[in-house]
Amino acid sequence: MADIGMKRQVQGTFDEVLQRIPPALEAEGFGVLTRIDVSATLAKKLGVEFRRYEILGACNPSYAHQALTLEPGVGVLLPCNVAVWEEDGGRVTVSAVDPLQTLAAQLPALSGIAGEVRTRLARALAAV
Repeated sequence: MADIGMKRQVQGTFDEVLQRIPPALEAEGFGVLTRIDVSATLAKKLGVEFRRYEILGACNPSYAHQALTLEPGVGVLLPCNVAVWEEDGGRVTVSAVDPLQTLAAQLPALSGIAGEVRTRLARALAAV
């Protein structure tokens, strides 16, 4: 199976890691627009238990504006998702979308912006 996004295991508990993500993103010009508690949603909608898992929708307004100006349809690929989940044994994984796999792959004209966003997301991921 191919790797999806940029991923790394992070030291700390799920809650500690989750708290470190917004400041790391903010340092790179992103804000968290949405937050989805996947575990709670699956429990409520399906009545199933699932590992602790949250998805944060991150947006860098400057890059979003540039991309939307060049191609309004790019909105279906926004915001940039960052997923956090608890592995068996309590380890925590953080994964961020790779805009070179999504944005640039679909719209080569946006590859420059995608590369810049990827660099910033990778630095945020490394700082968590």
